Amino acid sequence: MGEDNENMIRRTEYRLLISDIPEGERPRERFMEIGASGMSQRELLAIILRTGPTGLGVLPLADAVLREFGGLAGLARADLRDLQRVHGIGPVKAIEIKTALELGKRLAMSTRNERNVIKTPSDAAQMLMLEMSMLEQEEVRTMLLDTRNGVIGVPMIYRGSLNSASIRTGEVFKEAIRSNAATIVFAHNHPSGDPTPSAEDIKVTRLLVDAGKLLEIEVLDHIIIAHNRYVSLKERGVAFD
Repeated sequence: MGEDNENMIRRTEYRLLISDIPEGERPRERFMEIGASGMSQRELLAIILRTGPTGLGVLPLADAVLREFGGLAGLARADLRDLQRVHGIGPVKAIEIKTALELGKRLAMSTRNERNVIKTPSDAAQMLMLEMSMLEQEEVRTMLLDTRNGVIGVPMIYRGSLNSASIRTGEVFKEAIRSNAATIVFAHNHPSGDPTPSAEDIKVTRLLVDAGKLLEIEVLDHIIIAHNRYVSLKERGVAFD
């Protein structure tokens, strides 16, 4: 009986909150009227959140969440505990937010199942950007390409700060040899948000380019990704003399 009363109170609170929103601004109604593409981030997030805490509407709660994490990119990097620090976000809402974001990420990455062709550094960066720009720790990945520059795979080969003392050349090329890759694109991220290559990045790139020549697996580029930006060392003419 107590649970029934609690559910009734929740439904009543939800109806009150929705009724407080002008009819033209109600997220679900607007979704049905104009579709998802015409809605703002706050409105889409409000649909996932469904309700706000007592005294606060769902749209202001969506605003508070986006403001707290600096938009969707920051929200994607937040973990469940971070989300629950926002007033009005409990464990269930936090899980629902992360679930929706994960589905979006998997949809964007699902094209990897098709044989993407890399023609420019931008092609490589865009394929890696969604996932790698949100990482909180440095990761090193190799994009394995066939003779037509089609992507065979993108294995993660190392996690941690990039330096020539810790990177093992054999590990970088192991998957390339196993997959019979013709060429590779070397990539890593800068969690700081600045994709500018360091002296150590350049040193490692020269090491890998030289190793690739010995193994007859050309290193086409080294892409550094940081918060939806990237730098191509090949484009800059650095370490590819």
